[in-house]
Amino acid sequence: MDFTQLGRTGLNVSRIVLGTMNFGPLTEVGDAHAIMDAAHDKGVNFFDTANGYGRAIYPGRTEEIIGEWFAKDPANRHKTVLATKVYGDMGDGWPNEGKLSALNIRRALDASLKRLQTDYVDLYQFHHIDRNTPWEEIWQAMEVAVQQGKVLYAGSSNFAGWHIAQAQEAAKRRNYVGLVSEQSLYNLAQRDIEREVLPAAQAYGLGVIPWSPLHGGLLGGVIRKENEGVRRLEGRAKETLENLRPQIEQYEAFADELGHEPGELGLAWLLHQPGVTGPIVGPRTMEQLESAVRAVDIKLDEKSLTRLDEIFPGYKTAPEDYAW
Repeated sequence: MDFTQLGRTGLNVSRIVLGTMNFGPLTEVGDAHAIMDAAHDKGVNFFDTANGYGRAIYPGRTEEIIGEWFAKDPANRHKTVLATKVYGDMGDGWPNEGKLSALNIRRALDASLKRLQTDYVDLYQFHHIDRNTPWEEIWQAMEVAVQQGKVLYAGSSNFAGWHIAQAQEAAKRRNYVGLVSEQSLYNLAQRDIEREVLPAAQAYGLGVIPWSPLHGGLLGGVIRKENEGVRRLEGRAKETLENLRPQIEQYEAFADELGHEPGELGLAWLLHQPGVTGPIVGPRTMEQLESAVRAVDIKLDEKSLTRLDEIFPGYKTAPEDYAW
């Protein structure tokens, strides 16, 4: 496994991030614990979750599964860089059960720590922008959490470039470090963050953590699996395939030409992009985890990167993307 520093911090994290969203609803407890064991065995030390994950069972169930794994062996927590998120409503509709007020940050953080069976979170991420809470309030709440030893770093998720700028300028006024990472939708088929989010993150020293790196399975050899009758697409990937089938066919053919599995090629491409810390992979099986880890060893030359750009054109930094 290769490691890198998370943004401008001194924190060393694996270049593959273990996503846990499937734990509970799609991956039962025993399999989830086995996947986390295997992730450590393969050098993956960066785990990502959220307080709302597991909602199909009940919100917070995924954090509980991770906490149960930590409780089995204290070394598990010591070896893990743990990231979770706050924003979603965790109550029954009563006021102040979600978003980023100082009150909810305090309550939600304590609840996450209890479920995770730990006394601190390495990276506490804002799952969405809260347009009704001023950054002065958010940063004051986070400073308290840091002083209490409950949080080490703060990150964002699904932010626009100007949201990152707002957050960082507000933090600068408080002499506070602010955000150290941004978690965004980013893959070969969905490259919108290249316009403004990626440049903002690089300018402010945030590590970028792509979610849905294979676009819901679209870049994982879907046409081949479809032809073999082993995969049926649904959701985002199904809708996108109808529009991108010619490109996906070219992509899968190019992966074959290079001698790589399509999913591994898609992850490898992200690992070659400036500012990317590591993609989040959400394996439901051990085989999917092993495939993701292999992507770290794939080295793409300029010719291969150019060909991928031809198949899936990206964006220039704004305003050059739409103006001279």
